[in-house]
Amino acid sequence: MSKKTVVIGFIGTQLDSGLGAGRWGKWRPTVALAQQEDRLIDRIELLYSRRYETLACMLEADIANVSPETEVRLVPMEVGNPWDFGEMYAALYDWVRGYAFDPENEQYWVHITTGTHVAQICMFLLVESHQIPGLLLQTSPPKRQHEGSPGEMTLIDLDLSRYDVLARRFHQEKTEAIDFLKSGIATRNARFNRLIEEIERVAVRSQAPVLLTGPTGAGKSHLARRMYELKKARHQLLGEFIEVNCATLRGDGAASTLFGHKKGAFTGAAADRAGLLRAADKGVLFLDEVGELGLDEQAMLLKAVEEKRFYPMGSDREVSSDFQLIAGTHRDLRLDVAQGRFREDLFARINLWSYVLPGLARRPEDLEPNVQHLLARMAAETGSVVRFSAEAKTRYLEFAKSPQALWSGNFRDLSASVTRLATLADGGRISLDLVEAEIERLRWLWQGADNPQPLDAEADLGALLPPDSLGRMDLFDRLQLQAVIAVCRQSGNLSEAGRRLFAHSRTQRTVVNDADRLRKYLLKHGLSWEALAAGTP
Repeated sequence: MSKKTVVIGFIGTQLDSGLGAGRWGKWRPTVALAQQEDRLIDRIELLYSRRYETLACMLEADIANVSPETEVRLVPMEVGNPWDFGEMYAALYDWVRGYAFDPENEQYWVHITTGTHVAQICMFLLVESHQIPGLLLQTSPPKRQHEGSPGEMTLIDLDLSRYDVLARRFHQEKTEAIDFLKSGIATRNARFNRLIEEIERVAVRSQAPVLLTGPTGAGKSHLARRMYELKKARHQLLGEFIEVNCATLRGDGAASTLFGHKKGAFTGAAADRAGLLRAADKGVLFLDEVGELGLDEQAMLLKAVEEKRFYPMGSDREVSSDFQLIAGTHRDLRLDVAQGRFREDLFARINLWSYVLPGLARRPEDLEPNVQHLLARMAAETGSVVRFSAEAKTRYLEFAKSPQALWSGNFRDLSASVTRLATLADGGRISLDLVEAEIERLRWLWQGADNPQPLDAEADLGALLPPDSLGRMDLFDRLQLQAVIAVCRQSGNLSEAGRRLFAHSRTQRTVVNDADRLRKYLLKHGLSWEALAAGTP
C-alpha cells in the first residue's frame, strides 16, 4: 500500500487571490497542487490568517471542484508581523510540535512557493532540522498561460548525499582538506591517515579545544597551523593564529604573556599589556608544551576556555576573548594529573578531542613520501632539482627504516638530513658516498640517545649494587642496567624516567604504569629510585 501525500503550505495572499470567475484564467499555486494529472494530493494543510478566511474558504471549494479526492484542512495561524523571523518561526514551530506526523503511512511535502520569504525560510529550516519529516515542494507557473494549466512541481530533498554530483564534490572537498592537513604528502601509514581524516572532520565542525600529544618534532605545531588555515579558508575564523611554547614561560612572565597585565602589576610592568589570549580573539591559540604551565596559570586558562573571560594580572576588570584552543604536549598528561602536576578539571576540558601523533620511527612507510616532499619543497624554494641515484636512494631508505635509525628528533632530524644531502649534492645528484657519510653523521647524532650512560658507568654501578653482585652479572644485564641508571639520573622523577625507557612498549598497553614497571626492574637488582637520586647504594 502506497503512502498518502500530504502538502503543508501557506495561503498565497497574492498568487492565490481572486474571488470572481476570472480566477480560473490565472495560475494559482495552491489550487494547482490539486490539478496535477499524474500526482494525487491526498491532503493539504493550508495555513492562513483569519483576515483571509474568505479567500481560504474559496480555495477549499475550488480544490474540491478540481480534485474531490483531496482533503483541505484550513489551519488558522495568527502572526503579528509575518515578516518578523522570531514570531514566524515560533508560530510554525509550535504548530509542528503539536502535529501528529505519521511517516509510516504518509509522505510530507512542504510547499515553499507561497507565503512571505520569512515563512519560506522558516519552512526550510524546519525541514532541514527534521522537525518536519519531509521534502520541500516548489511550484512554478506554465510557460504559456492558459486556462486550467497546473504548471510544474519540483521536489527538493535536503539530504545532499542523495545527489551524486554533490556527493562527488563533497568527497573531493574532503580529500583536498585531508591533503592540505598532510601538506600534500601521500602518507601510507594507515593509522596516521585515519587519524588525519578524523582531525579534518573535527577541524571544520568543532570549536572545542583540541589536544595534540606526541614527541618533539612529530609535527604538532605544523598540524595546528594547518587546522587553523583550513578553518580560515572556510571563513570560520576572523582572527589570527597565535602560538607560544609554554616551556619558555616562567614566573610572572608566564601569566603576563598569556593573560596580559596592567601597568604596575609587578616589577618591570611599565605599561599595559594585552596578552596572547586577547591577540587570539576570533582565532586559534596554540599552546605548545601546555604541560609546562604552572598550576596558577592552568587555573586562569581553565576559566578563559570555559567562560571566554579572564582577569589580566593586576586588574580588577575582566576582559574577553573568543578563541579556539589547540594544546600540544610531549608529556602524558594523564600521569601528570595523577601526580598533581596538571589540573584534572583543565585536562578534562581540553581532552574532548585528543590525538596522539606517532613519531617518525613508528611510521617507516611514510619515510619515502616525506623525503620526496622535502626534496620537492627545496626545489621550489631554490629553483634547483636534486635527486637520489637509484642505489643511494635504496641505501638511505634501508637505513632510515632500520632499528638503527632512531629519528629521536622526528621530522626535524629528517628535514635536516635531507637538507644536508641536497646541499652537498654535486650536479643535483645525491650519490651513494654522500648517503654513507650522512648515515655515519646520523649514527653519531643519535649515539647519546641510543646509549645514554656516563663514562664511568661500570664503576658507578659497582658502587650502587650490593657487594659481589657486579661480578655475577652477565655483560648484557650489566650494560642494560647501566643505561637504565643513566636515564634515571637524567630524569626529574620516576615517572619521567619510565616514560623515556618504555616510550614504545607503553603504546601497546591498555593500562600504563611506567613508574611501577621501572620500580620493579630496579628492585630486582636491589636498587630503588631514592638510592639512585641520592647516589648511594
